[in-house]
Amino acid sequence: MIVVGGGPGGYTAALYAARAGMDTVVLEKLSAGGQMALTEQIDNYPGFEDGIDGFSLGEKMKRGTERFGVETKLTEVLSLELSGSVKKAVTSEGAMYAKSIVLATGAGPRELGVDGEQALIGKGVHYCAACDGMFYRNKTVVIAGGGNTAAADALILSRICKKVIVVHRRGTLKATKIYHEPLIKTENVEFLWDSEIIALLHNEKLTGIQIRNVKTGEESTLACDGVFVSVGRKPSTELMKDQIEIDPAGYIIADESTRTNIPGVFAVGDVRTKALRQVVTAVADGATAVHYAEEYLAGGM
Repeated sequence: MIVVGGGPGGYTAALYAARAGMDTVVLEKLSAGGQMALTEQIDNYPGFEDGIDGFSLGEKMKRGTERFGVETKLTEVLSLELSGSVKKAVTSEGAMYAKSIVLATGAGPRELGVDGEQALIGKGVHYCAACDGMFYRNKTVVIAGGGNTAAADALILSRICKKVIVVHRRGTLKATKIYHEPLIKTENVEFLWDSEIIALLHNEKLTGIQIRNVKTGEESTLACDGVFVSVGRKPSTELMKDQIEIDPAGYIIADESTRTNIPGVFAVGDVRTKALRQVVTAVADGATAVHYAEEYLAGGM
């Protein structure tokens, strides 16, 4: 079995596959844990009473698979051939072949989509508060978004920055209720409701933003030192989008069985269609994928 992606879903699939007697390799281009590795504190994964940081949890998952002979190759997958009884993954180190393949490529941060955004990455525009927040100690930052990620980012940044301004298109947060009270009580967090960022103001680095009220159309400018974009995620499906069924949002169509429209190909974690994208649901997907992979390899499909 080839597992493309070394996040929690990928490593759980690898663990179950190796224990089921399959020769298993994980292909990961960055580091164990995937997007999870960028998370400063995970408090909702069972078994860690004090929580754990995502990087450490990813390393623990990787080491757990190594006990059973799983090999992790830190390499980039350049192309995939998913049809037929033998699947092919072309990597930067050569081609690999397997009878079954698990797609655990995850989802990356969605961009604002305003002019100059790409050029300002690392120069005032960021996508990970836990990674880059320390650069803005005692400064003013803006968070774009109103979901769970934006709310968690606002709390992280409130402990570092002088002021945190949350810019959200709606009149209330989309984030779950557990975030609402702590944020409202945090004195250095402000909210700009019914607003969207329409331009990034900059010289060499970001100096501020231009915002528009979505109800009145009124535009205004706001000085700030950094912008953290937390407006959702986009699935990493570029490698397989022309071969596999994908929904309008770009996620691989696979139900709770994790089976895709291609026999022997399974999608786990954030990359597949699902109601809840969390570490614990990715892990469940990984175990489920191997259950059906065993059935497939035994000729039961």
